[in-house]
Amino acid sequence: MSIRDRSIRTEGIVLRRRDFGESDRILVLFTKKMGRVSVIAKGARKPSSKISGHLELFMRSSFLISRGRNLHILTQAEMIEDFEPLRKDLSGIGTGSYVVELVDSVTYEEGSNVKLYDLLVSTLDSLSTGKDPGIIIRYYELHLLDLVGFRPELFVCVECGKKTIEQDQFLSGELGGTVCPECAPGVSGTGIRPVSSRTLKYLRHFQRSDINNLISLKIPSGITDELEKLIHYYLTHTLEGHLNSPAFIKRIQDGH
Repeated sequence: MSIRDRSIRTEGIVLRRRDFGESDRILVLFTKKMGRVSVIAKGARKPSSKISGHLELFMRSSFLISRGRNLHILTQAEMIEDFEPLRKDLSGIGTGSYVVELVDSVTYEEGSNVKLYDLLVSTLDSLSTGKDPGIIIRYYELHLLDLVGFRPELFVCVECGKKTIEQDQFLSGELGGTVCPECAPGVSGTGIRPVSSRTLKYLRHFQRSDINNLISLKIPSGITDELEKLIHYYLTHTLEGHLNSPAFIKRIQDGH
């Protein structure tokens, strides 16, 4: 195999990074061509490094990656977009960190998903323009679940199969969607959550709409809070663990 065959040029987003040795850095990238990939950037922490400024968290860059036996080697990096508005304060940093943490949690090494990559880029871009972050994040969460095969069923009861009518329902992370009031007592051991009929309408609207049709929505604060709690419950159950960034964002919002 020639050197050219072993090298891949692709754009990507930095999901995670950590120091390695005296001057190197190991990064986890989500790339357009290769999916999620771990690489080592040799000498990236040296003051003379030409690539260190292109490897910030949730930065979009063009990379040249050489395949290695155990760890791929990052040989070139050039920033395409830094989403600078998200780096101005802790709230923006927390939101950007949450967006990339979600992708990191639902992907695996070298599993390419171009639609998920495009969703990640468009989400970071939308957040950088000053649009309502609550709407952008809820849209992102639901469409990310769709693209990785965990789309919640919101139109029929996942227990009996009947179409849900306009009344308060329940949401089950274990069963993968809404449960009607008649079936709920029989599945109460699965940790289901109540969902009001109004909030369910918004969940459905977010799931089947384009972001451009949602960004101007004025959602009542009570519905906003319920949407956030329900989607985080579903994500936590689906990912079988807890995400770090939401707690960080909550501390910032509470002024701690």
